[in-house]
Amino acid sequence: MKRFLRGVTIVWVALRHGLDELVLSGSSRPGLRLLARLVTVGRRLDAPRGQRLREALEQLGPIFVKFGQVLSTRRDLMPPDIADELALLQDRVPPFDSAVAIATIERSFRKPLDEIFVSFDRTPVASASIAQVHFAVLRDREGRERDVAVKVLRPGMLDAIEKDLALMRMAAGWVSRLSADGRRLKPREVVREFDNYLHDELDLVREAANAAQLRRNMAGLNLVLIPEVFWDFCHSDVLVMERMRGVPISQVETLREAGVDIPRLARDGVTIFFTQVFRDGFFHADMHPGNIMVSTEPGTFGRYISLDFGIVGSLTAVDKEYLAQNFTAFFRRDYKRVAELHIESGWVPRGTRVNELEGAIRAVCEPYFDRPLKEISLGMVLLRLFQTSRRFQVEIQPQLVLLQKTLLNIEGLGRQLDPELDLWSTAKPFLEKWMLDQVGPRRLWRELRAEAPHYAKMLPELPRLLHGYLNQVPRGEPQELKQLLAEQKRTNRLLQGLLYSGLGFVLGLIVVQVILRIGVL
Repeated sequence: MKRFLRGVTIVWVALRHGLDELVLSGSSRPGLRLLARLVTVGRRLDAPRGQRLREALEQLGPIFVKFGQVLSTRRDLMPPDIADELALLQDRVPPFDSAVAIATIERSFRKPLDEIFVSFDRTPVASASIAQVHFAVLRDREGRERDVAVKVLRPGMLDAIEKDLALMRMAAGWVSRLSADGRRLKPREVVREFDNYLHDELDLVREAANAAQLRRNMAGLNLVLIPEVFWDFCHSDVLVMERMRGVPISQVETLREAGVDIPRLARDGVTIFFTQVFRDGFFHADMHPGNIMVSTEPGTFGRYISLDFGIVGSLTAVDKEYLAQNFTAFFRRDYKRVAELHIESGWVPRGTRVNELEGAIRAVCEPYFDRPLKEISLGMVLLRLFQTSRRFQVEIQPQLVLLQKTLLNIEGLGRQLDPELDLWSTAKPFLEKWMLDQVGPRRLWRELRAEAPHYAKMLPELPRLLHGYLNQVPRGEPQELKQLLAEQKRTNRLLQGLLYSGLGFVLGLIVVQVILRIGVL
């Protein structure tokens, strides 16, 4: 009964905001549109469709607000006017009762609050669609008092999410069947992606693990601070981490008055992002201004502070190679290579003509070269490429959509701090380093190190095994002997490869240096 009433509420809110026009605009069923208008006589349709969608999602509650935020990142699927409006959805929602938060903490740790924390601020400092944050003081294992931030999941979120997701899946099926426009938006795929995001964010232990990984990765960079996680006080519903102090990055004038070098701050942000992407393949994928501060403490002055690690992206070596080569080919205006990379990735259906895809990509990229290099937006290039790829039925990979969304965030933030920011000049060293790593000694060393345990175990045993086998094996059964000899030959080839690898590396390095000197990269 509750699910039925919730479904009725969702339909009513949608009709009151005229969202049926979005769904049925391409439908050949005028009766449905007439019925929708009769049911909600007196509704106002004077606002733009994107605004009406945003207001409807806000009225339906936190889960739908989060859904709108996810939709705003899918600019490869959403019309620009709707995506721009959904991007205005704020992550600030009314907090829930602090008594409920305290009850959640005590239930998770099976202790009274005063046995867990030295002090606990009952007034939340931040409230979002999934959780809210309180400041507290914790006594750690060494007996030291530590200032911490306590993130508490909203109560009943899992049940509410499962119910609303079931209704969303049903509505997505209706949208797909009712109109061609609805089918192009791929509502089932969007809801499935939203499902994955939400369930990841609902497990605060997973978020803690993300934070710990990023903190470890960024430890030697000295450009960004990641809060320490207190693992003894983490639960799927509660996350306790180091309290960070800084100025929100959106308060540019305050930072400037404090003496922060704003242009350098912009460059550092780009450096952090490309380090996470091309070096680590593991990046913070929710880097909007609400999740970023800047330290003004003497020991860490001017460093970024990252918060909220519920959404992260990861890239394989194949993903990184695809991105690096795409960026490089783009700046060489080698549109055929960009098209070939799309096809080589396996995302384009069989039968796609390279020259057609090349022409479409040229139409996307060429206008950017009429401007100075510093005005080229890599984020917008990726966005336009994704939109063009839709014409060719390319399946956009979720990790690259996260990357595109984060790159747009970083680029917008960087240019807000420094309008003269040249994103490419900062990204180029990482691409060059990646290319050198593919032919340089690091790759050889990585491969040898990966194979070393196998050969270390096998090499000492080969003579004994071969001698014993030759004494025992019947003449009529040579197959296993052949396999053993083949393994020995493979070992010999490895040793020969080691002898010649120095020559191969020198030749490869010469080739790369020549390429760099003539400006290919």
